[in-house]
Amino acid sequence: MKITADALLFDNDGTLVSSLESVHRCWSRWAKEYGITEQAFARIELHGRPAAEIVADLVPADRVPEAVARIEHLEVEDVAGGVVPLPGTLALLESLPAERWAVVTSAGRRLAEARLDEAGIRTKNLIAADDISRGKPDPEPFLLAAERLGVDPARCVVFEDAPAGLTAGRAAGMVTVALTTTHPAEELSADAVITTLSEVSAQATDGSVEITIAE
Repeated sequence: MKITADALLFDNDGTLVSSLESVHRCWSRWAKEYGITEQAFARIELHGRPAAEIVADLVPADRVPEAVARIEHLEVEDVAGGVVPLPGTLALLESLPAERWAVVTSAGRRLAEARLDEAGIRTKNLIAADDISRGKPDPEPFLLAAERLGVDPARCVVFEDAPAGLTAGRAAGMVTVALTTTHPAEELSADAVITTLSEVSAQATDGSVEITIAE
């Protein structure tokens, strides 16, 4: 499968890097601290959503700010040794011009930058939870990324592992590629489904990128 695009937009956790163990470790600790039952916690979708939205589902409104600050602190502290690049990530990103790709994450900027740094990923373009008013599955994060890169949303390809992110990408009018790193393929609605970014290669041309996805 070949796609010509003006920009590639990557989710971070579960797409570029693996932080799943860290995420569950930190959120489980947080839930115990705030007296969240296992049953209540199990009903909440963690992956691909901003922390503020998850916290708001679980604690009273007056405690949300302190609870968000607490989970961010726990996750930033847990970054060292808890985050690694997924297969194919570094090779693909190194083949792309800096102005042709962005990281679009539901994490706050402080946590996102810490995870990217731990994985050895450098990006000039990062859209984090701090930058938006509505998180995935709303298309706002991806539309903002396209705007900052100066490209037509219809000429962007979104790489995502979470249903919420794929929904956001489709709503933004973008081509979507799903990775089966955190959800089985049958739960992912996308234009293409892959296992990791090692199945993707890219060649920069004048003003665009030619993407090849192994089938």
